[in-house]
Amino acid sequence: MANSDHHLPTPTLDSESSTLLHTLSEHGGYAYVSMATRAAAGDVRAAEAAREMAWEQLHSGPWHSVLPVWRDAYAMACLHVAKLHFAAAEFTDALRALDMGLLMGGPLFKSDLHSAVTKVSAKSRAAARVSEQNGPNLDRRLVRDDLKATEMLGVLPPKSLSCKTVVKKSGLSLEGFLREHFLPGSPVILTDCMAHWPARAKWNDMDYLIRVAGDRTVPVEVGKNYLYPEWKQELITFSQFLERIRGNDSSSGAPTYLAQHSLFDQINELREDICIPDYCCAGGGELRSLNAWFGPAGTVTPLHHDPHHNVFAQVVGKKYIRLYRASLSEELYPHTETMLCNSSQVDLDNVDEREFPEVKDLEFLDCILEEGEMLYIPPKWWHYVRSLTTSMSVSFWWSDYDSSATS
Repeated sequence: MANSDHHLPTPTLDSESSTLLHTLSEHGGYAYVSMATRAAAGDVRAAEAAREMAWEQLHSGPWHSVLPVWRDAYAMACLHVAKLHFAAAEFTDALRALDMGLLMGGPLFKSDLHSAVTKVSAKSRAAARVSEQNGPNLDRRLVRDDLKATEMLGVLPPKSLSCKTVVKKSGLSLEGFLREHFLPGSPVILTDCMAHWPARAKWNDMDYLIRVAGDRTVPVEVGKNYLYPEWKQELITFSQFLERIRGNDSSSGAPTYLAQHSLFDQINELREDICIPDYCCAGGGELRSLNAWFGPAGTVTPLHHDPHHNVFAQVVGKKYIRLYRASLSEELYPHTETMLCNSSQVDLDNVDEREFPEVKDLEFLDCILEEGEMLYIPPKWWHYVRSLTTSMSVSFWWSDYDSSATS
């Protein structure tokens, strides 16, 4: 057996596996139980087979119809696979298995998965020791200050920055935010709320990001945006993602975007680099989601609305954002399909005025959201977002007390 230095402690797996396997037997998962039992005894092939069986169950129908026990079974199999790779000093493979468990597995083994990630990551970094190999003149920043105003305006939708811009405020108190923006539902840019975030100094550094997250597996979107048929999703390492966005230019037809992903639940080191803004306490509700939006210049989130209050924090780079009032929903031609009813049929980059004649005369607010600024977007306000540079943003969704109490 491998020495303790190459052993991953999994206390929840040790205490809960027999109960889970019994439940799986009751649901007909006899083959999985057999493979998982052999995996626990150190059989690598059985561990991979168990993971594949659980994966097939996760894809047997719509996600909401998958039995929760199979999500936990998938996480269990990922832990077995990771433990065996770790014992063989195969740290990259172990991290990938753990990330897949975090991304696709159920909640039962989350604590084991996170603690295992911490140990495997430490071993992986100690084994690599390559972060200082770059030449002294190599610029390892993701974003450089070379965006020209003419280049920026050339990629924006028609009429951009020609109407009303979002008001900017510095030093706005929580009481002032509540009175002037939260209660009346009025967008605002908050200009001085992120200076203390470690992310402001760290996230524009490729070496830092590779060191803390390079071997982690993340889901990305590839293609113009989710409304286009050629759009797809992939699972790649964070290092591969960084290389893609560093090499991408705004003319690319298939940008790679890490969009609306709960990255900070997955990678604790990045979570420690940000802080929840005090403004998210407004209304006495609760934080609903904390998501990452990382990508190259040219990535677009099409015109849509969300159900919650949103503070959108621009950590690295610049974004153009256009906002339409919630009351203009009918004039923005939302999709009729249930899954897309919060998205507009209007492509602001190429508006078909014959099909959507009312759009061109609608009043909107817009802005360039600069690095270090936050934008408050009220619930149901329609918004379009375009990255002007390589960009790293964080969205904080929260509900007020009334919607929290009734949901």
